[in-house]
Amino acid sequence: MSSPKESPIQKMRLPVYIRKGPLEVPSPSEKDWSKDDEEDYVLKDPDQELDSLPQPYRMINKLVNLLFDRSWEIIEKRDAEREAERSRVQPVVYPPLLESKLDNIPKCMAISQDYVFIGEANGFSIYNLYNAKRVGAWEKVKVDVTSIWATDLGSEVLIAPVDETGIIRLFYYYKESLFLIKAINEVEDASKQTTCVKMAVSLGGDFAAFLLQGAGDVWLDVYKLPKDTWLKEVEYPQLTANPKKKVRQLQLNPTDSVTPDNLETDVCTCFKGDVKLSLPVYIMKIKPPKPVTGTTFKSPLEVFAKVEDCCGLGSGQNHFIKDSQWEQHEAIFNASYKKYLDGEWEEEPLSTATFHFLLPSSVIPMPAEARGPSGVACVLGIHWTGSHNFFFYSLHRTLKDKVDPESVWPCAAPIAVSSLSCSGSYLVLACDDGVLTLWDLQKGFPLGVVALSKGCFCQSIHFLKYFLVHKGQNVYPEFPMKSRMKCVVLCTDASLHLVEAEGTQGPAIHVLAERSVKYPNETICAVAPVPALPGMVLIFSQDGSVRLMDVAKPQIACAFAPPRAYCLAAPWNPVFVVSSHHPCFLLRGDHPDEMEHTDASRDTRNSIFYFSFETYPLLENISRNCTISQSDLAANTAFPQTLPLEKRCERFLHEGRRSRRT
Repeated sequence: MSSPKESPIQKMRLPVYIRKGPLEVPSPSEKDWSKDDEEDYVLKDPDQELDSLPQPYRMINKLVNLLFDRSWEIIEKRDAEREAERSRVQPVVYPPLLESKLDNIPKCMAISQDYVFIGEANGFSIYNLYNAKRVGAWEKVKVDVTSIWATDLGSEVLIAPVDETGIIRLFYYYKESLFLIKAINEVEDASKQTTCVKMAVSLGGDFAAFLLQGAGDVWLDVYKLPKDTWLKEVEYPQLTANPKKKVRQLQLNPTDSVTPDNLETDVCTCFKGDVKLSLPVYIMKIKPPKPVTGTTFKSPLEVFAKVEDCCGLGSGQNHFIKDSQWEQHEAIFNASYKKYLDGEWEEEPLSTATFHFLLPSSVIPMPAEARGPSGVACVLGIHWTGSHNFFFYSLHRTLKDKVDPESVWPCAAPIAVSSLSCSGSYLVLACDDGVLTLWDLQKGFPLGVVALSKGCFCQSIHFLKYFLVHKGQNVYPEFPMKSRMKCVVLCTDASLHLVEAEGTQGPAIHVLAERSVKYPNETICAVAPVPALPGMVLIFSQDGSVRLMDVAKPQIACAFAPPRAYCLAAPWNPVFVVSSHHPCFLLRGDHPDEMEHTDASRDTRNSIFYFSFETYPLLENISRNCTISQSDLAANTAFPQTLPLEKRCERFLHEGRRSRRT
C-alpha cells in the first residue's frame, strides 16, 4: 500500500547519485549487492520510486501483509496434510455382521456364556449372543442401570447391575429363569443410602466384594457366595418353597425380537415363581488404613509386642515416631515449599480401592487350614488411593474375627494401578513414578521391575494370553506356559506399551504407539484385548475409530466401523464388550439425530452392532487356527523354552555331540 509521486505536496526524493554523492565502483559479483534496501539499487529509475506511507498506514500495511503471509502458510500446511493423508495406507474397514435395534439407550453391556446383558433405562435385558433375540428382562420404573457385571458360575450366571441411585443387586440366571438374590446396599431411609462404586467376583464365584461410599466414608464389604446351595435351590424348588409366605419374584418378560426382520421372533421362557435363594454370607468389612500419627508407645519393645505373628508388618501403623518429630518434619516441608503451598487447595476426594481375589500361592504365607481347595480364592489383595501399601486379607474368617491384614507389601511410591491376570497367576503393580513390578504369584517370585519412559504414567493395564509367533503368525500354545506373561500398558499421555517377562531373563518393554502429534484425533482413549485373536488388541481413538492392532509387529491389522449413519457419541468412553470365549465383540452406535435430541431419546431406536472376527477375510484364518501343539513346537528349534527340562537337556547334549563330530 504505497502512493506514486504525483502530488507536489508530497516529499520529493532526490536521485540516488545526488543524495549519496559520487558513485562507488560495484563489487565484481552480484551476490554481494544488498537486496533489502531499495536505495542501494543504483540502476533503478528515480522517477519510478514510491514514497513511504506515513503512520499509521505503514503499520496497517505491515499487518495486512503479515496476515496474508500467515494465511498462505496455513493453506500450504493444510494442503501438505491433505496430500499426506491421501498417501497414507488406510487399513481395511469392516462393517458389522448384525445390527440389533433397541427401544432404549443401552448404558452398559456384559457377556457371559451365550448371553448378553444390556443395562437400559428401566432395568436390564437379556439377549442371545448368536441370534440377538431378547429372551428376558428385569424392569423397574424410573430406574436406569448404569453399570453391569456378569460372572460365569458354570451352568449359571451371576448378574450384578448398579442403578443410577447406586444400589447394586445380585441376580441368579439359570436355564432362562431369573431370580433376585439380594439388594446389597438398599435401605428404607433414603438419607442413609450408600453408593456402590465397584465390585468384583472371585474366579469360580465363591466370593464377592463391593466398594461402598456414604456419609463421607468409604469401605469394602466382602461376602461368601453359597453358589452350590443356589444350584440345589433352583433345581429342586419344592424343597425351598414357603407356601405361607409370598416371595417377591421377578418374571422374564417374553418380548418381540429386536433383531432385523429376517430373524425369527419366537421366545420361550421358563419361570418358577416360588423360589427364594439363600443370602450371601457377610464375612468382613475393610476400611482404609488410618493416617499415620504420633506414637503412643513408650518404648520400642511395645511396638514389637503390638505386631503379632508379623501380621501387618510394613503398614507403618506401628512405629516409634513422636508427634513432635512429625510437627518438625511438617514445618521444614512447609518452609521449603511455601511458594507452592500458598493459595487455595481443592478438597481431596474420598479414597477409592482396587482389589483382587488371589488364589493360593507361595507369595502369601497362609496357614494350611486357611488355604482351602485348589482353584478357590483364599486371599483378598487391596490397595487404597495414595497408599504405598498392598494389603492381603484372608477370606477364611467370620464376621466376629478381627479384620487385620495377614501381610503387607510396601512400595517405594503410591500404587496407582494394579491388574490381575484372568488365570490369577500374575499380578502387576504400577506406582505413581512410572515403575511397574511384575509378580508370578503361582511360583512365588517377582518376574522383574520395569520403568516407563520419562513423563509416562500408567493409566490402565491389560493382560494378554501368552502367545508365540510361529511362521509369522501369532499362536497360542496348547500347553500351559509357566512364568511367562505379556501385557499392554496404556499411559496417561495416550502412548501404548507392551511389557514382556519370561522367567529370570528380566522384563522388556516396547513402545507400540506414541501419542500422535501429527494426527491428534487418533489419540488412544481405550484398549481391550481380544482373547480369540492371539496378540491382538482393540484400540478406540478420539475420532471414534475402532482399530485392531497386532502387538507383535506392531501394526494395525484392520478397522471396524458402524454404518455411516451412526457414530460413537463418547469416543473417550465407548460402550462395548469383548467376549472371552467367542470370536466377537459388541459396540453401541449412536445416531447423530438422537444425540442432539436427548429429551426424546426414550422414543428413538438405538443400535448394538455385532462384529464377528470369523466372517472377515483377514481374521478368519487367525481365529480358526490360533493354537499350536507341543509336537509342532518341539520340532521348531526357535522355541526351546517351550520344551520340558528333560527335552531341553537331550537337545543340548545332542547338539554338543554333533558339533564335536563336525
